[in-house]
Amino acid sequence: MKATRSIYACEECGEGSAQWLGRCPACGAFGTMREERKEPARGRAASSKRAPIQMKQVGEEPLRVEVGIAELDRVLGGGGVPGSLVLIGGEPGIGKSTLLLQAAGSLTKHGFRVLMVSGEESASQIASRAKRTGTTSPELYLLCETDLEEVIERARELQPHILVIDSIQTMRFPGVDSSPGAVNQLKECAFRLQELAKEIDAVTFVVGHVTKEGALAGPRLIEHIVDCVLYFEGERFDSLRILRAAKNRFGSVSELGIFEMTDAGLREVEDPSAHFMDRRDRPVAGTSRVVVMEGRRPLVVEVQALVAPSKLPTPKRIASGIDHRRLAIEVAVLERKAKVRLGERDVYVGVSGGLKVAEPALDLGVCMAIASSHRDIALPLDTIFLGEISLTGEIRPVSRTEERLREAARLGFGSFVISSKSKPRNVPTGIRIHREPDISSSLVRFGLG
Repeated sequence: MKATRSIYACEECGEGSAQWLGRCPACGAFGTMREERKEPARGRAASSKRAPIQMKQVGEEPLRVEVGIAELDRVLGGGGVPGSLVLIGGEPGIGKSTLLLQAAGSLTKHGFRVLMVSGEESASQIASRAKRTGTTSPELYLLCETDLEEVIERARELQPHILVIDSIQTMRFPGVDSSPGAVNQLKECAFRLQELAKEIDAVTFVVGHVTKEGALAGPRLIEHIVDCVLYFEGERFDSLRILRAAKNRFGSVSELGIFEMTDAGLREVEDPSAHFMDRRDRPVAGTSRVVVMEGRRPLVVEVQALVAPSKLPTPKRIASGIDHRRLAIEVAVLERKAKVRLGERDVYVGVSGGLKVAEPALDLGVCMAIASSHRDIALPLDTIFLGEISLTGEIRPVSRTEERLREAARLGFGSFVISSKSKPRNVPTGIRIHREPDISSSLVRFGLG
């Protein structure tokens, strides 16, 4: 019989090594290598003797369980799928436990039985939060336990429709010789919970902590096991919370859920555009407005830019909410194709409200805001800029232009600058559309050329 041997695994990323290292070779973290016992390979397991079946014999996807919180249901793809395992990650104190507690309270109102397992808080602490958020219900059960084997036994007895584990880093399976949160424990606990979810056919939510770099602890060992990975984001001193999907086997990963943290818990934001756009009575130089798509939802956001003289040999290019490499390209295009001299200027660009935008439809708005700040000339308040900027300075069309126009028109915007190649249909009545071929002509139109 082969003897048990030890390996060293990184607590941050799961990278393994035969010997201890002061720094992880994969993620570069210091002091994160921990000794793990590697069990010898076991004999072949008994066969379940399952015969292959034809695809046409497989039934349809089971009906989804709507949580009752529209923003959470949107990100999940229409609700939770029975038998699925959903991982929710985020920084400490961001509101993960509050979100799941409110979801549990909403589900119990529709007759679902919910079991919440906490390894971090006592029952009295959870009950206090439940009273504050108004989520108490006789169908909501609490279990304060860190022994996963005991949790599985209680879940089999109760047969809940929804199971919540808060958090997986506090769970420990007795058969694994390592501490809670270790790589071996995370892997074993995730597999056991996946089996349990399918056995009792429950929608299982698992809370996961994030590392200092903002990634889920042990992502290589957890993310490929679960069916859905959600990230709960937000600034520590801001009330806005954003829920994103990084993986979803049952829906899209491009959807976005927006919440606001209040004294009574999380509240859904009914009109997100109002949070990402500053309302003002007069135009201000260095600002422009753009409509971005987050999944199927159009959002009007404000781009803010500041151009200032630089005293450094290499001027600063600092971006907040957009990719800094994209900003460098936009500055280069402005200098080369539009003759906007920024070589001795620091350029700062940000998206109002703390939203992170990755789509190229923001390009035209960023370029116009930079030129507006550089010339100290304000752009009209009722104008929306939609377009991707190529390396030649050409303005390219963006996708789903009609939806963007309708959202902006609903908020009172009446003027739009788009690509000359864009031909939207079903344009809202009463709006003005200006088609521009390149960034130079767009700057000239507003006196910035």
